[in-house]
Amino acid sequence: MEFIIYAVILLVLLFILGGILAYIVRIVPQAEAYVVERLGAYHATWTTGLHVVIPIIDRIANKVTLKEIVKDFAPQPVITKDNVTMQIDTVVYFAITDPKMYTYGVVGPITAIENLTATTLRNIIGELELDETLTSRDVINTKMRAILDEATDPWGIKVTRVEVKNIIPPRDIQEAMEKQMRAERERRESILRAEGEKRSAILSAEGEKESMLLRATARKEAMIAEAEGEAQAIERKYQAEARGIQMIKDANPSKEYLSMKTLESYERMADGKATKIVVPTELQSVATILTAAKEFVTDNKE
Repeated sequence: MEFIIYAVILLVLLFILGGILAYIVRIVPQAEAYVVERLGAYHATWTTGLHVVIPIIDRIANKVTLKEIVKDFAPQPVITKDNVTMQIDTVVYFAITDPKMYTYGVVGPITAIENLTATTLRNIIGELELDETLTSRDVINTKMRAILDEATDPWGIKVTRVEVKNIIPPRDIQEAMEKQMRAERERRESILRAEGEKRSAILSAEGEKESMLLRATARKEAMIAEAEGEAQAIERKYQAEARGIQMIKDANPSKEYLSMKTLESYERMADGKATKIVVPTELQSVATILTAAKEFVTDNKE
């Protein structure tokens, strides 16, 4: 029984001791910082690790994250240089570099950044016309980041990046822009179609030209080949005649043989169509001899 009582007392003491330790000992997590006040005045900035709080005397005034913070602010109405009202919302990326200045530099740092972003955006857009606003996002982002970073430096804040998320012009402006874009697309389509037709016509003409050149070249080559063939045939004919004459010359034929061949040539010339043939004198004797020989052969047969 006494053992149970002692055990209960021990548990109660441990519970009380744990509560006291939890109140006195504080562990600061990674990427965070605690701003500590002692007797109402700034005392220290605790970083990652184990720290001891003196009860009643010390107080944790603020817990600050050291991670980069992203804030997407609601759309703000702005007026361009040419008096067009539009809605623009921005995204601001920033990090706390000095927890002490962040805690004591300004009341409501996030609200202060939002209001500062809105006023800076109005000032920048007020110097631009509508078309410049729609095409100069990089310029707007760069100017806003530089202005916000300089303005928030006394608050212990580093603005790393500013992005214009959406630019929403009035409905009538949107409709006019849509019509303009449609007209531009139709114009480009017409130009592309005309260029395509032009290119097609050029290619067709070039193809017809090449076809005509090929046909002309083919006819030329055919005529050349035909002429070369005829020339070769004539050349071979005369070569054959020349070889025949040379062979006759080499054989040393008699006068009578030559006269007979001449007579045969005259017969082929007549070909049964000529009514009158002039025979040279020297061939008349040969013809007489051949006629007599023919009659003698005929008589002997009878």
